[in-house]
Amino acid sequence: MARRQRGRLLDGVLLLDKPKDLSSNHALQRSRRAMDARKAGHTGTLDPFATGLLVCCFGRATKLSAQLLDADKAYEALIQFGSETDSGDLTGTVVATAELPENGIDPAQLESVLNSFRGEIQQIPPMFSALKRDGKPLYEYARQGIVLDRPPRTVTIHDIQLLECNAQQARISVTCSKGTYIRTLAQDIGRQLGVYGHLTELRRTVVGPFNLDSAVTLEALQAMAEPETTLISLADLPAELQPANINQKEQL
Repeated sequence: MARRQRGRLLDGVLLLDKPKDLSSNHALQRSRRAMDARKAGHTGTLDPFATGLLVCCFGRATKLSAQLLDADKAYEALIQFGSETDSGDLTGTVVATAELPENGIDPAQLESVLNSFRGEIQQIPPMFSALKRDGKPLYEYARQGIVLDRPPRTVTIHDIQLLECNAQQARISVTCSKGTYIRTLAQDIGRQLGVYGHLTELRRTVVGPFNLDSAVTLEALQAMAEPETTLISLADLPAELQPANINQKEQL
């Protein structure tokens, strides 16, 4: 006897502001349960320590996931200078340190370094990532203390701006292509400055045509009497995401 599927058949896209210290999948599943939806998927993982825009697709909209995985994205990131961690962020173990200049980071020098990262660059993916080698994600090797050679990949930094800078930290905004690791970018910036660096905050602000300004927090979603009203319907999706015929279910 076929197992009965649970949940309602809901179609649409949810723009979720993922909270800190929660995995992307847990945030998705809590959103799905809040709506009592049957089918849902997200379009690009955020690390648990990161916050911001998580695009969640429900029902027939899940077929848009691959398209949005390939979309450009934008972030705001806070870099702590003076130390580098094995993960590239505050959750890792410090593996290298450097003494900062007596007057701290020079904003003009930092601006020059940031400019050097604009355009196509080569990035070596971090060991603490979900990329697979022989069927196992790299982070499983990293947790065992194993470091594997990773071929560099070409990514594009469309724009990078210095938002603020003090003696030990800098907040930057980055617009980039798919596959860009902001943790690796922070490390590379720190190395080029000669002082090392790692991420202490990361917030995603844009995914393709979607902006964080239109997102709802998980807490607010769970408190709603009718959370499904937050879904962007298939008919209201941006033109580049519109299925060929939104009136024919088989088209999506």
